[in-house]
Amino acid sequence: MTASIKVLLIDNHPLVLDGLKAILETYDHIDVVGTAANALAGLSVAVEKRPAVVLMDINMPQINGIEALELFKEKLPSTRMLMLSMHDSREYISTSVMHGASGYILKDVATDEIVAAIEAVASGGTYFSSGVYDVLMERNRDMAQALTSREQSVLLMIAGGKSNRDTALTLEISERTVETHRKNIKRKLGIATTAGLTRYAIENGLIER
Repeated sequence: MTASIKVLLIDNHPLVLDGLKAILETYDHIDVVGTAANALAGLSVAVEKRPAVVLMDINMPQINGIEALELFKEKLPSTRMLMLSMHDSREYISTSVMHGASGYILKDVATDEIVAAIEAVASGGTYFSSGVYDVLMERNRDMAQALTSREQSVLLMIAGGKSNRDTALTLEISERTVETHRKNIKRKLGIATTAGLTRYAIENGLIER
């Protein structure tokens, strides 16, 4: 018999939360170990229950789901995060991925797709509902076109953990030029941190994990 997947649900809308719980509990291999109305309460439950998957809304009080992703990743690095949202905007989707979400599905998808997403991320994969995947791929194409070949080289060096000095020596340019490229890359990709740039490179297959 296949082991059940422990799932935690976080949403500040009681009807959504109760409905999801009731539906998912009809699947023998899904074990809803808890629910929470906000991310901080959900984190406390997650630390206690150790779910395999957290299914979390984005728009919530106190801190939103995207902000909460890093807290979950810090406390529970092995727990997989799956975002459930009504928003299919590039900003929400890409930011969720950059902060560590393994999947992103829209609230209007069929129940079977939610279950498929839970199964996929629980097994170590990723899952994006079709509309979300299209938005993500379009954004990645835009980004690839936005970066010059030199900026792409600098990005690879940064993501590989190289310092500005090492990058400058390898590419035979000045450290000041490297810093300028770094700032331009962050601006074009909309990513503020070096960790974010590294995650972007990994997620897009530019470097290995």
